[in-house]
Amino acid sequence: MTDRLRNNLIAGLIVFAFWCVFVIPVMADPIVTQSTSDSTVTNTTTTTTKVKTNPPSAISPSINASNSDLCTVGVSGAVQTQINRDANCERLKIAKILYDMGMKVAAVSVMCQDYRTFDAMMKAGTPCPIQGKIGTEAEELWKDNRHEIPKQENLKTMDRGEFINTLANGIISVILLAILVI
Repeated sequence: MTDRLRNNLIAGLIVFAFWCVFVIPVMADPIVTQSTSDSTVTNTTTTTTKVKTNPPSAISPSINASNSDLCTVGVSGAVQTQINRDANCERLKIAKILYDMGMKVAAVSVMCQDYRTFDAMMKAGTPCPIQGKIGTEAEELWKDNRHEIPKQENLKTMDRGEFINTLANGIISVILLAILVI
């Protein structure tokens, strides 16, 4: 048994225990209230109210994403909230600030850290600046310093074993959840 599968089973058992201790007792015992009231008309009323409540819901918090000047994206869920940073957005903002300050070569250098911009500049015949050099001097330096050329980011691929493990964990989680709900 792999560590990941063992950890998932332990996490599932913890969730099951939590439901057994906290949620199911709340669902099992309905709240019963009895009240008696007398009115001036001399009617006597006896009322019995039986209220069954649902288990507490998991409501995810909302994230305000209306500020377009941020390079972060909020991800909200019932369990946790994450803030993800966008590196390309940050690169664009830094380049814009440098350009606005009159540092055009530095702005182009920041943009050239992305392999797509680097390739486009080379194909257009305007190589990215390097070590303060521009134009043909920069092109010669890039030929001598190929190890500094930005590399294309590899997309993460999932092999068959990892896919089957992830799928099995998902199926086990759904089955455990179904058992808890029933």
